[in-house]
Amino acid sequence: MPVEPVIDLHTFHPRDVKSVICEYLFAAINAGYTEVRIIHGRGTGAQRAMVHAELKRHPSVVTFWDSPESHLGATVALIEINADLHSHEITKATR
Repeated sequence: MPVEPVIDLHTFHPRDVKSVICEYLFAAINAGYTEVRIIHGRGTGAQRAMVHAELKRHPSVVTFWDSPESHLGATVALIEINADLHSHEITKATR
C-alpha cells in the first residue's frame, strides 16, 4: 500500500489510532518523507491529545504543531521527521 504525506484518522477506530500513528510514521520515513500531516479532527480534543502524545514518544519526530487552517472541519497536525534517523530506520527494518 502506498504511503501518502497525509493520513486521515477519521477512517480508523479510535482504539487503533496509537498503533496506526506509529506504523504510519515509520512507513513515511521509509518512503522518504520529512514532513507529514495527520488529520485528527476537531470534536472534544481527545483524539488530538492522543496524536500529540504519540508524536512526543516517537523517536523520529523532531517537532510538531497544529496547523491553523482546517480541512473539511478537521484540525491538521504537522510533524517533521528527523531525516538523520531515516537511514537508521531503513537499516533497522532490513535486519
